[in-house]
Amino acid sequence: MAGHIQDRWYKTEPGPDGKPMRVKTERYGNGLRYRARYVGPDGTEKSKSFPDRQKRRAEEWLAETAADMSRGQYVDPRAAQTTFQQYAERWITGQTTDLNTRIGVETRLRLHAFPRIGARPLGSFRPVHIREFVRDLENGPMGSTYARNIYANVRAVLSAAVDDGFLARNPCSAASVRPPAVSTARVVPWLPSQIRAVRDALPERYRAMVDVGSGCGLRQGEILGLAEDTLQLDSDTLRVTAQVKLIRGVAVFAPPKGNKERDVPLPSSVASALRRHIKNHPPVAIKLPWARPDGPLTERRLIFTNTADGIVWRSNFNIQEWKPALAAAGLIPTPEPGKPYASARQHGMHALRHFYASVLLDAGESIKAVSEYLGHSDPAMTLRVYAHLMPSSTERARRALDGVFGTAQKP
Repeated sequence: MAGHIQDRWYKTEPGPDGKPMRVKTERYGNGLRYRARYVGPDGTEKSKSFPDRQKRRAEEWLAETAADMSRGQYVDPRAAQTTFQQYAERWITGQTTDLNTRIGVETRLRLHAFPRIGARPLGSFRPVHIREFVRDLENGPMGSTYARNIYANVRAVLSAAVDDGFLARNPCSAASVRPPAVSTARVVPWLPSQIRAVRDALPERYRAMVDVGSGCGLRQGEILGLAEDTLQLDSDTLRVTAQVKLIRGVAVFAPPKGNKERDVPLPSSVASALRRHIKNHPPVAIKLPWARPDGPLTERRLIFTNTADGIVWRSNFNIQEWKPALAAAGLIPTPEPGKPYASARQHGMHALRHFYASVLLDAGESIKAVSEYLGHSDPAMTLRVYAHLMPSSTERARRALDGVFGTAQKP
């Protein structure tokens, strides 16, 4: 890299005797004196100015720039001035993931990252800034899983900035940086009596939703998207092929989470509950866009519909039906007249999946099978969430050995 230091306070001119001599320029004593100049990889001249008495610093900076270029770690100073928010907004628009996933990423960055680090130029990021960001997340009101998702989104943006030449290295990769700590709170599954109490407190047309959630482990959106053609009530399997989800307030049919269709065991008790439900509330043909608000219209004969024979809107159901049932079952307090129900995240319909997993694991089903039935992307995820619900290995060992050798005989 060719470069040099320009002294803008002096210039060289021929003297009276024809020999070159230094003379003061019109800028003498004003502004930054030294300008380090070089030609960048794109063939254009770059420069950075330094004040009087800092010529050595200008030379060091020029040498550092040359070294970065030789190592392939050079970052254009103008690119480095791009702020985190400016780059992240462009990065989001270039993503090709599921639309709802992109909306979730954009929401997390807009609400939690941009207010804290959005105005910081990419070139100024250091590990300390990420450590402070993580500290703020951990001290905030959000759950640990949500905080880790925010951190993961920020890390992904900074990794892309490195790839695109806006940043020399990702500060999240520093050894001193750790993602937000994982909460030590463990899943506490409902008791069978609590499942029955919530089911009995729901309006009759929604009770079979509890049977499907606790007996087959479906997510709420998958229950709402359950269609007649996926039910073979005389078989022993339920096919999970779609869900109802909201994208910017628009209801759509979409593949299950992770685009993973799956088969789950269909208990006879759940099949009987569904037969009764279908007899009392026949399936209704519903047309919704597929996968995105502007997607092709797709018709499905839904098993669960509202009183107007439309889709069950998750937010309405949770507030108007689910929480009153929780209160009636004694899982959350009944609010004072005119007051809303308290937040009950741990008692959402996801609690039915926790119950389902706990029953299977207690019965000795393998983590791999439970993971497949739940539609998890990786058995390791299932293990992290539910390992504490598995029967003790020492107890299993004792039972296995006693089964082979019999109980100890008294001498």
